[in-house]
Amino acid sequence: MTVPLGGIPLADHAAVYAALARAGFTDVWSSEVNGADAFTPLALAAAWQPGLRLGTAITPVFTRGPGLLAMSAAALAEAAPGRFALGIGASSPVLVQDWNAVPFTEPFRRTRDVLRFLRAALAGQTVDGAFDTFAVRRFSLERPPAVPPPVLLAALRPGMLRLAAAEADGVILNWLAADDVPKALAELGGRGPDFDVVARIFVCPTEDAGYARTLGRRLITSYLTVPAYAQFHRWLGRESALGPMWAAWAAGDRRGAGAAVPDEVVDALVLHGTPEHCRAEVRRYAEAGVDVPVLALLPTPELTGGGAAALGELIARLGVAGEERS
Repeated sequence: MTVPLGGIPLADHAAVYAALARAGFTDVWSSEVNGADAFTPLALAAAWQPGLRLGTAITPVFTRGPGLLAMSAAALAEAAPGRFALGIGASSPVLVQDWNAVPFTEPFRRTRDVLRFLRAALAGQTVDGAFDTFAVRRFSLERPPAVPPPVLLAALRPGMLRLAAAEADGVILNWLAADDVPKALAELGGRGPDFDVVARIFVCPTEDAGYARTLGRRLITSYLTVPAYAQFHRWLGRESALGPMWAAWAAGDRRGAGAAVPDEVVDALVLHGTPEHCRAEVRRYAEAGVDVPVLALLPTPELTGGGAAALGELIARLGVAGEERS
């Protein structure tokens, strides 16, 4: 599950993590956009539910210096030895440049360089020298983790996917349908047996299809108009399906852009229906080759005003506990 959950204070997440563990969820993965940072929710999970595995999906490679990123990862790896995976990625110009005042330049090379730096630093090596996009002078972790965390790479198109296969411990996929997974995995080639494929999957567990599709269209027009995601979906073959949305967005017609997204695209990218139906659709990702399907739970009418009891019931129905009951 993606954490933290919206509308619930971090201080109240002990009950959320307990409910996830009871429901059979094995992992919690954080993101980092403009809400909580990537590490704090996982540090709380490490303390409150020491059986859960933890991961970042993702920590941007631009918004922290290489040394600080290594220290944050090493601290969490020390708090949860053998249970933490560090996911990194380029992120986007809005998050990096507009919100954090850091130039978003050469994202592929910056990501590659940070990946190489982290692999060395987290293994306890002293890093001294120039990479293509930055230079580091004699950096070594004072507290290198006894169990270095695997480093996973967020990737969309062939270049980054191949970099992940060649140099990372896994790949993180995002904003793709179950039927898209084989095309992405084909670019990974002969990856090793310990290489993890992680995918974030948006889930809106409600039978109100109109509500789910309205929310899905809003998300799709927010994300898939970002150049990197637009190129990703062109590569996946959605030029004809999403071309009208891109044209309306470029013309400044935000309402028209949302209206132009076909139902079948929304339904493929944002899973909705009963929790049991959503769980079955998530299973399709696993069958297509995803090792760690990470649910990103979207708000639903049923949860509004339903409180902790409604959330707990939903988590149970989405997890293994719900599978056993059905």
